[in-house]
Amino acid sequence: MANITKAELVAQVAAQAGVDKTTAGNVLKAFEETVLASVAKGDKIALTGFVSFEQVSKAATTARNPRTGEAVKVKAKKAPKVSIGATFKKVTNKEVPAPKLAKV
Repeated sequence: MANITKAELVAQVAAQAGVDKTTAGNVLKAFEETVLASVAKGDKIALTGFVSFEQVSKAATTARNPRTGEAVKVKAKKAPKVSIGATFKKVTNKEVPAPKLAKV
């Protein structure tokens, strides 16, 4: 199993889409910025079958300091939530074949 760097991802997306690396890099950056800005303002982004991004609210709660046992108040906050779509899960579990990748 290999880890793919951002540069390798940009190169693969460029090859897959038939565009140059600069264009692919700009599109990936625009996608990232759009997801961040949209989720930050409370919108949900769903790429059906692939992935969805949204913001969830975490209620205030009381936790315990494991060292002292002292009760500590934890403030309410917002958190990002990423959910994997059904098609992505099926490909991961080899229930359906993965798309063919272009040569880089």
